[in-house]
Amino acid sequence: MAKTREIICDYQQYIDAPPQGVSQKSLYGQACANDEQTVHNWRPIWLKNYTENSKRFGPFKDKGLGLLHGAHRNVPAVVIGSGPSLKENAHELKDLPSGIPVLSCLHNFHFLEDLGLRVDYYVSLDAGEVTIAEVSEGGTRTPEEYWALTKDRTLLCYAGTDPGLLEKWQGKVYFFNCRIPDDSLNKDLNAVEKFNTVVSSGGNVLGAATYIAKGIFGCNPLVFMGADFSFSYKHKFHGWDSKYDANIGNCVSMTDVFGNRVLSWQSYSNFKSWFDWLSMAVPGIYINCTEGGTFGAYAGGNIRSVMQMTIRQFIVMQTVCNELTDVCANPETDKIKILF
Repeated sequence: MAKTREIICDYQQYIDAPPQGVSQKSLYGQACANDEQTVHNWRPIWLKNYTENSKRFGPFKDKGLGLLHGAHRNVPAVVIGSGPSLKENAHELKDLPSGIPVLSCLHNFHFLEDLGLRVDYYVSLDAGEVTIAEVSEGGTRTPEEYWALTKDRTLLCYAGTDPGLLEKWQGKVYFFNCRIPDDSLNKDLNAVEKFNTVVSSGGNVLGAATYIAKGIFGCNPLVFMGADFSFSYKHKFHGWDSKYDANIGNCVSMTDVFGNRVLSWQSYSNFKSWFDWLSMAVPGIYINCTEGGTFGAYAGGNIRSVMQMTIRQFIVMQTVCNELTDVCANPETDKIKILF
């Protein structure tokens, strides 16, 4: 049983695969549908930022993400997107056991810090100035107070990120690169600095965090929160009041994990396609604790490659042995306890 403030309902039944006509190939193709336009729009900004960051903060290899390779091998990781469901369940992370790394999109910084939650790594992929404003946008403190908090936080960021973000970040920074589908641009970037610690992302920062958790850190299973890829039932885009809420514009209709219809943008529908493809194409255990949204969901059911549960259920699953702490420490006790 899953619960939100707007609706109470059960998860859909599991189905072995997406509906007929939705293949892994078509999902991947959908995820890449906007690549050409994205490269065209961002090419000069990527090259400019990459060049400036190499001069001011490089060489990238000395602070490369590869230095963290295998840092959390064979343990679960919680990967957090910026979907509206976070408003309902993010607070549950206060009970997450230590030793399970938490990676969050940087956009959640103010929200998760205001809740006093542990986040081991913030991840940034965007090359625009928007990343600077988003650190505090929607928060309860001043921007200066949030930047002061970064002193004890770790940022994993694209080498072509806006230099202004790196100027303000006071804690540790590890860089990664992205393989861009433009041979000419990649040649120009290599001429500045050859840096091939590459992260695949599906075009979105949650995808980058997912790749880092699995491909760099070696985590398994991956536990997702805030991976809605859609608006909430009340047309909220994030877990806080957002500028996107006022006018959501042109949307597509999608099915969520409960079988309800929700609205999304085409770009976020494409991101969902990449994650669904990932769950079927790359060996691993994928647990969606978003408690809403469209990850793995289709009309008729949720694909079996994405396990659906609440974050509370996952935490209980990881901490069940705590029930026997006292009796194991005191074997002569008269209080016998058996779990199952």
